Amino acid sequence: MTTMGATTWGEGPVRTIGVAIAVPEPYASELRQYRASFGDPQADAVPTHVTLLPPTQVDAAELPLIEQHLAQVAARNQAFRMHLRGTATFRPVSPVVFVVVTEGISACEVLAADVLSGQLQRELTFPYHPHVTVAHHLDDSALDKAFETLADYDCVFDVTDFYLYVHGDDEVWRTHRRFALSGPIVQ
Repeated sequence: MTTMGATTWGEGPVRTIGVAIAVPEPYASELRQYRASFGDPQADAVPTHVTLLPPTQVDAAELPLIEQHLAQVAARNQAFRMHLRGTATFRPVSPVVFVVVTEGISACEVLAADVLSGQLQRELTFPYHPHVTVAHHLDDSALDKAFETLADYDCVFDVTDFYLYVHGDDEVWRTHRRFALSGPIVQ
């Protein structure tokens, strides 16, 4: 585990955090460019990822306990293979188009449940469903374009870590700390 960059918790006692699996390069940049091409203003503010803990407000003083919890989660969970293929949508419930996780779903579910225990236990607004958002809160034509453009998208990579992100005062999500998963890749 290493601390990444100079990201701080910023000013004030309450910060918004998230925990996610980062999609590696070159796929992260590729999907971010697609997201921007669909007109999504969040393309440059949100790293390409699979969410484990959605945006959550916490007391900044809790950072050491949160990091300790996430280190324990990482130690309990093994690395795994992830396959992203095709698109789906949460419409009409939510105006989101995403790339589908077709391999690694169970590992994501187990990891997310572990992250959402202990220090970060909370109720989710929607049932957990691992995915990579490529269009969010856009008009129907832009969502349709995202759905069609990435219908044949396909990539495979190994998930060996996850990250704690902090939402900055400038509305940009930044990596705060990396947590390495234990053991060899589970196939």
